[in-house]
Amino acid sequence: MLEVAIKKELPDFVLDIEFCVPNDILVLFGPSGCGKTTTLRCIAGLDKPDEGYIRYNERFFFRGKEPLFIPPFGRNIGYVFQEYALFPHMTIRNNILYGAQREKEEYQSLFDELLELLKIHHLVERNIDKLSGGEKQRVALARALMTRPQILLLDEPLSALEEKTRVELQNELKKMQQLLNIPFVLVTHNWEEAQFMGDQIIFIERGRQVHRPDYLK
Repeated sequence: MLEVAIKKELPDFVLDIEFCVPNDILVLFGPSGCGKTTTLRCIAGLDKPDEGYIRYNERFFFRGKEPLFIPPFGRNIGYVFQEYALFPHMTIRNNILYGAQREKEEYQSLFDELLELLKIHHLVERNIDKLSGGEKQRVALARALMTRPQILLLDEPLSALEEKTRVELQNELKKMQQLLNIPFVLVTHNWEEAQFMGDQIIFIERGRQVHRPDYLK
């Protein structure tokens, strides 16, 4: 169970959010600039909240009262960025294996499983600049999952993709979550995607949780 209850002062408002995620998919839904990505960055340890706590099961990643702050490398959290954040000078193989303990046989098995699951086994020796947007997103997902994360964060991972590819990856993400049985936190401002992907949906406006907006009713 991932538990988040944090406040963080931003230039235009205070992010003040609280939620729990069991082993399913939580969607953070709202307009651009409402605090969704900052929430992910706080969970990952890339940003530090001003107060509150972030806990996974019995382990605190952040607790403002002590204070306690575990840096990103100590959290074992996968993060798929909107812009993919792949290394252009590396092959697909090396991008996926980046950060994994390559000498362990179990990682080779996981590598093979991810290539099959994400349908990219035929691409492993290509360079990043030879890939389509959907292929880059699959590589980014594989790289995030190679470290066997206990939580996966996804920041509008499908927003730049054409409709057919987006639908395919939505289905693949749901299958992966069921296989891994870990919390996924996904950011989107696409309502259809939020409804399809989310086991639970949190609506955010200017850093605060709100009821379902009228324009979605």
